[in-house]
This record gives sequence, C-alpha cells and structure tokens, in this order.
Amino acid sequence: MVQSVQRVMIDFTVGETVLFSTLLLASLVLFARRFGRVLRLIRCASPDASFSLRPIGPRVRAFVWEVLLQGKVIRERPLPGLAHAFVFWGFCAFALVTIDHVAAGFGGHLLERESAFSRVYFWTAGVFAAAVAVSIAGLAVRRFAVRPIWLGTKVSLESGLIAFLIFMLMATYLATFRIPESRVNWWLHTLALLVFLPLIPHTKHLHLVLSPAAIFARRHGFSAIPPLQGDEDFGMETGKDVRRVDALQAFSCVECGRCTEHCPAFNTGKVLNPKEVILGVRDYLLEHGNAGQEPILGTHVSQQAAFQCTTCGGCEYQCPVGIQHLPMIIGLRRGAVNTGKWEDEHGANLFNNLERKGNALGFAPSERQKFIEKNGLPLYDGTQEYCLWLGCMGAFDPQGREIILSLVQVLDYLGITYGVLAKEKCTGDPARRLGNDLGFSQLAETNIEHLKTAKVGKMLSICPHCVRTISNDWAEAGATFAIEHHSELLARFQSKLPAATDGQRKVVYHDPCYLGRYRGVYDEPREVIGRAAVVVEPARTRERSFCCGAGGGMMFLGEEQGRRVNVERAQELVATGAGVIGAACPFCATMFRDALGQITPEPPQLLDIAQLAAQSLPARPARDVL
Repeated sequence: MVQSVQRVMIDFTVGETVLFSTLLLASLVLFARRFGRVLRLIRCASPDASFSLRPIGPRVRAFVWEVLLQGKVIRERPLPGLAHAFVFWGFCAFALVTIDHVAAGFGGHLLERESAFSRVYFWTAGVFAAAVAVSIAGLAVRRFAVRPIWLGTKVSLESGLIAFLIFMLMATYLATFRIPESRVNWWLHTLALLVFLPLIPHTKHLHLVLSPAAIFARRHGFSAIPPLQGDEDFGMETGKDVRRVDALQAFSCVECGRCTEHCPAFNTGKVLNPKEVILGVRDYLLEHGNAGQEPILGTHVSQQAAFQCTTCGGCEYQCPVGIQHLPMIIGLRRGAVNTGKWEDEHGANLFNNLERKGNALGFAPSERQKFIEKNGLPLYDGTQEYCLWLGCMGAFDPQGREIILSLVQVLDYLGITYGVLAKEKCTGDPARRLGNDLGFSQLAETNIEHLKTAKVGKMLSICPHCVRTISNDWAEAGATFAIEHHSELLARFQSKLPAATDGQRKVVYHDPCYLGRYRGVYDEPREVIGRAAVVVEPARTRERSFCCGAGGGMMFLGEEQGRRVNVERAQELVATGAGVIGAACPFCATMFRDALGQITPEPPQLLDIAQLAAQSLPARPARDVL
C-alpha cells in the first residue's frame, strides 16, 4: 500500500532531538549572519528621492505575472524557463511539507495524516517534487554539460552542490511514497535542508529570497534614469552613490546570462557583459560597503565596458528578476563624465558640438534655416495641429532630410497642418545616455523655453530617440511634451493613403530599440509598410530585435573593438532576401547605409516608412533637400 498519507511516526531519542535542534539553530544562524549583512547593505544604500511605490496596481500585476506565474521566465526561454518555473512552484508547494518535517523533529506534526486536505496536499507536493527533480537534473545537465556561453565559462561548484541538495530534498520526499518514513531517510532530508539554507545567501540562489522584492520594487518605466540628488551627486562613482533600488537588484542577480545573450556589444566581441556589470556592483558592496571610497569603475567594473553600451534595453527587457541594467550603466557613465574621469576624443568632440553648435553632427545652425527656407517648411505659429520636430538628423543629415520631406508630403496629402520651430537644438539624448548631465540639462532647458514660448501643443518626430527624450527625460529639466513618432500617426491614417501598386514587393522591417522596447510600438510601422508591400521578418525581431549600434551615443564614438554592430544587424536583414530594408529611425538608417556597402555590391534599397508611404502618393514637384 502506498504510504503517502499514513506515515509512520518516528520516535526520536532525546539525543536526536538535541542534535537536530543544534543543527537547525546553526543553519539558521549561518543564514541570518550572511543574509543580515546583505540586508544592511541594501537598507543603508542611498535612497532614491524620486522613487515611489505608487501606483500599486502595475506592481501587483507584474508580481503576479513575473513571480507567481513565472510568465517572463517561460516566455523568453521556454524549455529552461519551464524547468525553472517548476522549481519555483515546487518550492512554494513544499512550504508546508518543510514546516511539517521540522515539526516532526520535535515530536509533532503540522498536518493530520488522515485528513482529506493532507491526503490531497501530500500527493500534490509529490507531483511537484517529481517535476522539480526532473527539472533540476535537466538544468544541471544544461549548466555543466551543455554550458551555453551566456552562463559563463566558470564552472560553479556551489551551483552543482545546490542542484544536488535540491535533488536530494525531492528524492527523499518521494521515497516516502514507496516505503514507510525511516530515520535514515528523515535525516538525509534534514541534512540536505540544513546545508541548503545557509548556502542561499552565499550564492546566486539569494534571488530565491530577493527577486520577488526586486520585481515588485523596481523603478516605474523602462530604463528609468533617476535624477541626480543635490549638488554633491555626480552619478554612481563610489559606494555612497549606489541607490537602494540598485543594491537590491544587484543582489538579486541569478547569473542566468539572458542579458548577455541579447547584448549587441557582447555578441560582437566587445568587453561589455551586462551581467558582469551587475555582479561588479554587488561585489563592490560586499568588499567595500556603502561607504567605500574606491571608484567602482576601474576596480569592479571596466570603464571601457560601461562606454560600449548602446542602451538598446535588450538586457533589461530579458531579465527575469527585475534588474534594470541601464540606469546602473548610465549611472556609472555619469560618475566618470561628471567628474572628468572619462577621456575620449570622440566623446569630447560630440560634447563640444552639442555645446557650441547645438547639434550632434557639428553643423552650423544656419544650415537648418537654409533647409527650412529652401523647402518652404512653415514655421509653427500655434494654429497648426502639430509642431514637427526636425531633430539633428532631420535638420542636417541629407538622408534624414529626405525622410522629413517624405513625411511632409504625406501630411500635406492628408491635410494635416504642421509647422517647425524657428530655433531648435538637439534634445540632449546622446549627452543624457553618455552621462553628461550638465550638457543634457542645458540643451533641454533651452528647448523647453522655445517650446513654451511658441505655445506648442502636440509634437511629431521621425526620431524615436527624440520622442523618448522629450516625453520622458526632459521631466528632469522641468517639462515634457505630448509627442508621437511618425509611425503612430501614419498608422492611424494609413487607410486614407493610396494602396500600393506593387503588392508583391518585400520589405524587411527593423525594429528600432527606442521605438520598440522603449515605447512599445511594434505593429504601427508594420501596418504602414503592409499597405505598400509585404512585410518580412528578420531572425531577431520585435522585442528581441538586434540593435543597429547607434544608441547610447555610440553613433558618435569610435567602435574600435570586435565586429561592428551595424554590420552584424545589416547582414541579418540582407539574409532575408527582401528587396527593401524598412527603417523607422534616422539613426538606424544611417548605420545601415554605412554597413550595406561593406556587405554586398548590390545592397537592397533602404527606406524609411515615411518614404514608403510617400511612394504611393500622386507625383508632385520634388523639394530641395540641400
């Protein structure tokens, strides 16, 4: 007969009870000593003045989906994700089993063996125990035999021991379904449990305790960069600059390597590994504490790595335990730039152009005015529906100007009124992402003043970077404005545009990071292209789209190590065989234009979605883009 419910009560001797009590106390003390130190490091970290738990609703929904249902873990890596999920659910199901097991060591039981609840519960726990045993065995094979590069080259003996202990816990519990509970089996289960407990805060398995809190308490919004706090705050330079949220996230890292797997810098042979950045912050806190005076960059995190980030957000999107990598990476950049510790010729030239010329490309402001006048672009006077934000690329780059003029052609056809500002400077996006807070604030404040003077209402832009900076980052400089990307407007009115004459043309669409992961806009550009051609998807698409390499100020810096990110992505787009590459960001278009010539002598045509939409319109005299 299966002994799943009628378990034999073991009569422990006084010596056994004393031994168990001593071992249990030692296990709890060892756990508390290490975990207590971690909690102190988190609690004593600098508070984030802009942080608020409200609104609670989105946090609860995220907690249910990502923690309780393990939705993100499973969605992004289905097989290993499901294995991890079963381990988590198994631990939850095992809670009463563990309490009951400990009570047995003192001669009692939490659950009555003959009750209906106990019968159902012990069988349910048995099902989960079997699932956990199979899952942990599979994950051990993956880590120690298959060994994906994302997990790291170092074989962790601690991880192997933890996997063995979890397997032992499940095996010794399942054994009670076949044989009456015995002293030997009980002690094997007990020793596995008592060894496992103090190991948790010493290993990556600390995420079992901290990751639910990290997911619930992460900053609102994607890549939410916290504002500097006072005149003495220059960014994340030493221990005192590590914010409480960052410390919590650093200790929650599960070292799964999902961030590494999707990092464009790592995948093209750069030094940057976002996982190592997070672990570097964690190791710094363990070694130097909150009051440490040693710089984080150069001791625990490579400065070169910090400045190779394209801020694409692939790491943050993929993380299953709520870590927001980009605020930390940008925080480290702030600490280096704002204190003058970052020396880079390209970066210095970029900051100089932004300060003196007001644009990242280094053109004289008069060139923008010439473009406006030659093409008869109306100035915004407050009566038009939209203030058309040109941006650096739309105002000065020849290809960017072509996108603007195509968009203007579509707006005219639709009867949508618009106007451009007489004066406009760079939004400050590259300065913001590279950590130059002074340069960013000066540009943002000047632009905000111009927009307020012009009494601007709704805004429209061809650049996802401008959209993000104006709608989010400018809040730190005093104001934000309602602005949308041109793909959103074109999608709304696409039914009013003429249908394509060549419905068989194939266009492979590249999702810009700042339009997709940052803004959640995926379908709208495809709707616009779908009216003009057949949309083709590359290997990595939508949320998993691979970066073009321009973000985070990288378009203006020298990419001197490894393969070029833009070439890697362009090859993937060309491999689809599509005759046209569809873009929705002038930065992406510029990066691909540079890359395509290196890949094939007959590259596919490169067009923005505005240009694709304009091709179906009745012909009219071309405007001068010079």
